[in-house]
Amino acid sequence: MSRILPAGPDTARDLAGVAQQMLASLTGESDWFSPARSAIVFLVDGLGAIQLRAHASHARHLAQAMPKKHTARTVAPSTTAAALTSLLTGAAPGEHGILGYSTLDPARRIVTNQLSGYENQGLDPETWQLAETIFERASARGIRPFSVGHSEYRATGFTRAVQRGSEFVAENDLEARVRVACALAAQTAGALVYCYIPELDKAGHRSGVDSDRWRATLERIDSALRPALALPAGVGAIVTADHGMVDVPPTRHILLGEGDPRLDDVRLIGGEPRFLHLYLDESSDADRVAQVWREANGKVADVSTREEAIADGLFGPFIADEARDRIGDVLVAARGLWAFYDDRLADKRAQTMIGQHGALTPEETTVPLIRLGAYG
Repeated sequence: MSRILPAGPDTARDLAGVAQQMLASLTGESDWFSPARSAIVFLVDGLGAIQLRAHASHARHLAQAMPKKHTARTVAPSTTAAALTSLLTGAAPGEHGILGYSTLDPARRIVTNQLSGYENQGLDPETWQLAETIFERASARGIRPFSVGHSEYRATGFTRAVQRGSEFVAENDLEARVRVACALAAQTAGALVYCYIPELDKAGHRSGVDSDRWRATLERIDSALRPALALPAGVGAIVTADHGMVDVPPTRHILLGEGDPRLDDVRLIGGEPRFLHLYLDESSDADRVAQVWREANGKVADVSTREEAIADGLFGPFIADEARDRIGDVLVAARGLWAFYDDRLADKRAQTMIGQHGALTPEETTVPLIRLGAYG
């Protein structure tokens, strides 16, 4: 078993650079994209580039618009909270501090949910997310930033954490959401528009990528995005994603129960089933615990201590002081189609998810970077 290393070649486009380069394109300074008078980023949650190519017949417009090079690499872990924050700040997880689905709040020694913990667990969205957003930078340059999304996300803590500085436009219908985003960019010179499409991720979690429901949802999204294929002159657009997804069968669930030696010295478990953050008792030896996990799960996971992960650049080149202790003392990233569950928990709903993500397989970390309009 090896250590957890950043996914993909260093030459791959980084998801954290996408919105930042789009902003630069509005002033003619982008290294990636042609100059544009306004720009849209469509974020299709859960749409990996490998899944898109494998289902090209269900996404004819998107698949045709994505040459082989039109991909990017997401962050570690490959999960929504960390990846969306990187997209919308231009910073790696170690800098913005959102390091997984759930991570430790060191001040209170509790594991907090990075999507819903602002309302439910007392995280302050203004201070927990550490980086300036792309919307704040846009406003400072005289560029008008919009966020188009479902009304349920309008006032959430996570929205306030990662979209602060944007003008939120609520639209619940998928097709209308895309049309509104295109209209804002067409009618507002100097606009940066973010359009969030969560429907595919929800279908994948519930039914799996290899399901009629997922394929039908992909077909609907492909059809809904057709207006983005015919943008007015000067409007650039990108279709990308926060992560891909794999289907994990119940036979590949690794259950962690009472008396399991892998849980010796483990006080709290964070992260997600395919990328665990293990928080140890204060007197515990992280190297020893990591070795226990390596010996127990030699073919199904990679393991690093916090210090190893930081040295390897897993969470980016810089780790903010406030973020360091949010990282698990030991980290476990699943290989293949495996997932780890704390079976001591009374709530077993997580074990019903079919489509999953978080680890560093190509299926989870390779996302589309489809260039449309002025970027095409």
